[in-house]
Amino acid sequence: MNKSDLKRDFYMLKGPLAKKGYDWWWHSLTAYDKETGEEKPFFIEYFVCNPELAEEEPTLGQLPENQKAGKKPSYCMIKAGTWGKNAKQIHNFYSMKYFECPDDELNIKVGDCSLTETHMSGFARVSEEESRDHPEYMSDAGDMMWDLDIDKQIAFNVGYGANGLFRKLNSFEMFWHAEGIKTQYSGTIWLDGREYEVIPEKSYGYADKNWGGDFTSPWLWISSCNLTSLKTGKKLNNSAFEAGGGRPKAFGISIPRKLLIGFYYEGKMYEYNFARFWNMVKIDFDFEEGEDVHTWHVNASNKDSKMELVLYCKREDMLLINYEAPTGKKLHNRLWNGGNGWGEIKLYKKDGTLIDHVKMENTGCEYGEYC
Repeated sequence: MNKSDLKRDFYMLKGPLAKKGYDWWWHSLTAYDKETGEEKPFFIEYFVCNPELAEEEPTLGQLPENQKAGKKPSYCMIKAGTWGKNAKQIHNFYSMKYFECPDDELNIKVGDCSLTETHMSGFARVSEEESRDHPEYMSDAGDMMWDLDIDKQIAFNVGYGANGLFRKLNSFEMFWHAEGIKTQYSGTIWLDGREYEVIPEKSYGYADKNWGGDFTSPWLWISSCNLTSLKTGKKLNNSAFEAGGGRPKAFGISIPRKLLIGFYYEGKMYEYNFARFWNMVKIDFDFEEGEDVHTWHVNASNKDSKMELVLYCKREDMLLINYEAPTGKKLHNRLWNGGNGWGEIKLYKKDGTLIDHVKMENTGCEYGEYC
């Protein structure tokens, strides 16, 4: 469904999730070095954990004394970084006592960082000494600042699985809404003293959110709005591809190896959503960790269409992205995450007629299993 639903972007940590829950707003995009014009992919995330457990200082779950005392993490983490050459993730933490967001709109303020549906600004800074001396920060060293306008153009709404009733019941362990599978950003990013320009039509941006009580394993994400038809050679300017999931849990029961897939192709949504069982959806996926290049395969079909995807991303361009769960456990220690994957999608009618053969570039990609 290409259906905007801004309520799903609201702050969700109410009821049981306030003491055992996370909520995050993720943004990724491509920017261009002001001097050289070289392209570079970036990500910025506003991540909230266990607000009702807030103390004056942020409580970090990987700190040994907190683990000994049985303290769960509680903080707002600003996570920012880059992929490609010198890939890095930078984490700054704030007490949830100083986090502000109303119930009825996305309008986050914490420290000097802010986020709404249409704008975000802030910074994240960690010194070499802090990175080395504080493993509980789960952070590289670096300095990043941003001031960006946001224009979300195509949404992927997973449907009733994240509707008001299911949210109230906390029926899933991990909820997802992608309000901007094609998002144009504009403005400026500064990284380690260099200035990067964000040009809307070349930003190839993405915005989504996840929330819940725990993560999923395996965990897969693929997203691209830089798509070109290999049949016609034309840019597909009204298109975006999105896949996410792995092993969702509904009411505590694991549903093995399921993905939610939306391919918005020039105005029409081709959806492969396991929750819409009446569409007879079948999905297979696998991931191969290579010495130089990682590879994803995704095949999906429903009663009307089918698609085949292969995606590649250089190992050296990716990072092992760090999160701890609201329990304080860090189970994802090989969660590969990248922003400049490339690949191809073949989209067919159910009878095997090729609708299009599409090239993907500037692709966000992720895969990991608990280890």
